Amino acid sequence: MRHDPRSSLARPRPRGAQRVTASLALLCLGFPLTIRAQQPTPPPALDFSGVLFGNYSYRTDSAARAGLGGRNPNQFTIERAYLTFRVPAGENGQVRITTDIFQNTNSAQNSYYQGWAVRIKYAYLQYTGLKNAFGPGSSLLGRVGVLHNVVIDHEENFWPRYLSQVAVERGGFFSSADAGVAGLLTFGNKMGEIYGTITNGPGYTSFEKDRFKDLALRVSLTPFANAAGANAILKTFAVSPWLYKGWVGSKFASGGAGQIGPGTNGAVTEGMQRDRYGIFAGVRDRRLTAGAEWAQRSDKSEAGDNTTTSPRLTTDSTGRVLDGFVIARPLEWLDSSHPSNFGIVARFDHFTPNTSPTAASYAGSTPSYNFWILGASYDVTQRIALALDWQKQTGTSFPAPLGTNVRATPDNSTIFLHFQASF
Repeated sequence: MRHDPRSSLARPRPRGAQRVTASLALLCLGFPLTIRAQQPTPPPALDFSGVLFGNYSYRTDSAARAGLGGRNPNQFTIERAYLTFRVPAGENGQVRITTDIFQNTNSAQNSYYQGWAVRIKYAYLQYTGLKNAFGPGSSLLGRVGVLHNVVIDHEENFWPRYLSQVAVERGGFFSSADAGVAGLLTFGNKMGEIYGTITNGPGYTSFEKDRFKDLALRVSLTPFANAAGANAILKTFAVSPWLYKGWVGSKFASGGAGQIGPGTNGAVTEGMQRDRYGIFAGVRDRRLTAGAEWAQRSDKSEAGDNTTTSPRLTTDSTGRVLDGFVIARPLEWLDSSHPSNFGIVARFDHFTPNTSPTAASYAGSTPSYNFWILGASYDVTQRIALALDWQKQTGTSFPAPLGTNVRATPDNSTIFLHFQASF
C-alpha cells in the first residue's frame, strides 16, 4: 500500500508537542519586547558652553609710576573663565552650573590656594510652567540655588562685561549672584518680564554671615516691541525699575561677642538697613546699543563697643551712581545691508559714595568719582572680540591733602587691550 504524505499532515499531533510549539511561539514573540525593556535609558543631552576674557593693561598715571621709579606698570591678565553646563532635569526642568575660574590675589589665602581657583558663579535647579498662560511666549519660571541677582545680569544684556563691570556692581551695591530662590514671569507678546529674588545677601563669593535675607524685585517693560511702524532700535527699548531691600546683622548680635570694655548693653538682634533701588533704560541693536541708569543705596553702620562706657552708635549713609554708555557701529549706519565688525564704545559713571559725609575731614565737601571708558572694538569672528580702550578714574571734591607727596584723590589711568572668546 502506497504511503500518502498528506495523511501525515492531516494527522493530529500529540498534546505535548502542541504545548512545546505554543511556548516557543510565545517566547519568540516576547523576546523583542524584553530586549527593548532592558535597553538603558539614554542620558540627557548636555549643553556645554563657556566664556573667556582677559586683557593687557598699561598704567599711565603718575601714582602708578611712583612706586616703580617712574616706570609704567603693565601686565597680561586672564580676568575670568566661565564654564557653563546645562542639562535637562525631566520635563520642563533644567539644571545649570557655571564655574568661575579666577586668579586668587588674596595674600592671606595664597599660602593655601596658589595661583588659580574655581568657585561656583551659578548653580541652580530651574522649572518652567504656565507656558503661554499669559499670552503667546509667556511663562512662569522658578529657580533655587546660586542664581542671578536682580539687575546686573539684565544690564549685561546691553553692556559687555569683558570691558568692565556695570556701574552698580563696580560701586559695590551688591554682587552679580547670590544663593536663594527666584521667580521670573515673562509676559506674552514680548512685552517684558518681572524678576524677583530672596537671597542670603553677601553674594556668591562669601558665605552667609547672619540670619537675615534680602528681597529684590525688577520690572522690565518693552512697550514698543510690537508697535506698528516702530524702527528696529525702538522695538528693543526697555525700561527697568528695580528695588532691593536688605539687612545686615550687628556685630553685637550675640551680646558679649565683639564687645570691648566693662559692662554690656545686651545683644543687638535687629538688622541694619541695606537698601538699594534704581531705574535702568536701554536699547539693544547691532547698529546702536545704549543705556543709562540712576541708582541709590542706603546703609546703616555701627560704631562703639556696646558697653556702658562706650555705647553702640549707628550712622546712616546714602550713596548714588549715575551712568550712561553707547556702543555703536558707525559703518552700519552708512550701509545697513553690510554688517560691520568695527564698533566704538563710550561710557561715563559718576559715583558718590556718601551724599552727606559726616567725617570732619570732609566738612564742606562731598567727594565723588568720575569714571570714563573710550575705545574701539573689532569682531575677529562671531565669537571672538577685541577692544582697545582707555579707562580713567578721577576724584572730585576731595579735601586738600595733608603733608607733602600726598594725593588728594585716588586717580588712575589705564590703556587696555581687552579680548573675549565664547564657545
